[in-house]
Amino acid sequence: MPVLKLFNTMGHATQEFTPLQRGKVGFYGCGPTVYNYAHIGNLRTYIFEDILVKTLRRFGYEVTHVMNVTDVGHLSGDDDTGEDKMVKTAKERGETVLQIAKFYTDAFFADAGKLGIERPTVVCKATEHVQDMIELIKRIEANGFTYMAGGNLYFDVTKFPKYGELANLRMDDLRAGARIEVDENKKNPHDFVLWFTKSKFENQALIWDSPWGRGYPGWHIECSAMSMKYLGESFDIHAGGIDHVPVHHTNEIAQSEAATGKKWVNYWLHAEFLIMDKGKMSKSKGSFVTLQSLVDGDIDPLDYRYFCLGGHYRSQLTFSWESMEQSKASRKALIEKILDLREKSAGADLPNKTEFVPAAAERLQRFEDSLADDLAVPRALAELWQLVRDPSIPASHALAAALDMDTVLGLGLAAARKSEIPLDKALVARIDGLVAERTAAKKAKNWAAADAIRATLKEMGISLEDGPAGTTWKMQ
Repeated sequence: MPVLKLFNTMGHATQEFTPLQRGKVGFYGCGPTVYNYAHIGNLRTYIFEDILVKTLRRFGYEVTHVMNVTDVGHLSGDDDTGEDKMVKTAKERGETVLQIAKFYTDAFFADAGKLGIERPTVVCKATEHVQDMIELIKRIEANGFTYMAGGNLYFDVTKFPKYGELANLRMDDLRAGARIEVDENKKNPHDFVLWFTKSKFENQALIWDSPWGRGYPGWHIECSAMSMKYLGESFDIHAGGIDHVPVHHTNEIAQSEAATGKKWVNYWLHAEFLIMDKGKMSKSKGSFVTLQSLVDGDIDPLDYRYFCLGGHYRSQLTFSWESMEQSKASRKALIEKILDLREKSAGADLPNKTEFVPAAAERLQRFEDSLADDLAVPRALAELWQLVRDPSIPASHALAAALDMDTVLGLGLAAARKSEIPLDKALVARIDGLVAERTAAKKAKNWAAADAIRATLKEMGISLEDGPAGTTWKMQ
C-alpha cells in the first residue's frame, strides 16, 4: 500500500499522514445546521469526507468518524451577527425549533444515503451536549482567555498569539482590517461569543442555566466540546468546507488550545466551493439547488456523486445542468461496462487481489497511488475507466478489480442492474412502439408475431407484464 499524503491547510502543504495512534484515526467533520435542506454544494463536502473515510479504511486504518448536528446557536452571520438560523426557520414555519431540527436532520441523512455516504461512527446533536460545552468554557475562562461584556462571555483573541494561523491571518492585519465594530461589547472585532445570555436575544427558544447566566452556547464552542468528548483533547483530522477556515475553524482552534494548552488537531482538510455561473451556492441568497431538485430533473443522486468525483476536492467545481447530463451519460456508460463484464464472467468465481493478472493489478496499484496523492479521485476514476475498457484483461478480473475500486468511489457498481441505466427518449419510443405492435398483434390473434416481439424485447433486456389495464414494461 502506498504512503498516504494529504494537503494540510495548517501550513498549506502536502504532508505524509501519520496518526497519533498506530492504526487508528480520529476524524471530525463539521455537520449540518439543520434549519433547511442541505444544498448540493454542502453535499459535495460530505461526499469528499466520505471518500476520505473510505480511503483511510482502505489503507488499513480503524476510523472513528464524528459529525455534529447543529440545532442551536448558529447565527446567520458566522461572526456572531444576525438571528439564530434555527429560530428564524421555526418562526417562519410556525413550528418548534426541535421539530424543525428533526425534520431537516432526517432529510439530511436521507440525502446522504442516496449519495452513497456512509453514516458517521458518532452523530452528536448540539442540544444534547450543552453541559459539555459549559465545562469546556469554564476551562477556557480559568485559563484567562475570556471577558464578560453586556451579559455575554467573549473569547479574547489577543490572548491567543497563534490566532489566525490556519487562514494565514496576522493579528496586526486583523486589527488594521477591522473597520466596523459589529458588536460594541467586543474589545476586538474578531473576539467571539462563547456563551450568549438573553441580553442579546429576547425570547430565545432554547436556553440553559450556566455560570454566566441563563442563555445558550455560541456556535463555535460546540465543535470543540463534542470532538473532544468523542475523540480526546488531541486528534488526527478535522475537515469541512473552505468557508469555515477564516472564522469557524480559526475560532475552534483558539478556544480548544486555550482550554487544553496543547495542539488540538494535526491535519486540517477543506473542500472547495461548488459554484454556479453567478458565484458560490448560498442558502442565504436563495441561490441553491437541493438533491431533490436534481432528482426532479431526472438526475440520479449517484450521477451527482459521479460529477463530484470528476473534480479534485481542493478545486472549485462549476455546476450546470449540462454537466449533470454529461455525468448521467458517463455513469450510464460505466454501468453498461460493468454489466457487460458481469455477463462475460457469468458462472466464474471472481479472483481476489492476489490472483489478478498483471494488467489488472497494475491498474489497481495506480488507483491506490492516486488516492494516496491527496485523494486525487479524478485520476482514480480514470484508472477505473482504463480497467473496464482494456480488452486484454479477463472479464472476471476486470470486474473484480472494478468492484474493489468502487468500495472507495461509492458508485454502487456491485448492485448495478439494467433497470438503473437511464434510457434515452429514442429508446423509450422504440420500446413503446414494439409494445404497441405486440398489443395490436394480440388483438388480431397473431400469436406468432406477438411472441416474436416479446422475444425481441427480451433480447433488449425488457420484461413485459400483461394486466387488466394493458401491458407494462421494465428493464430486467
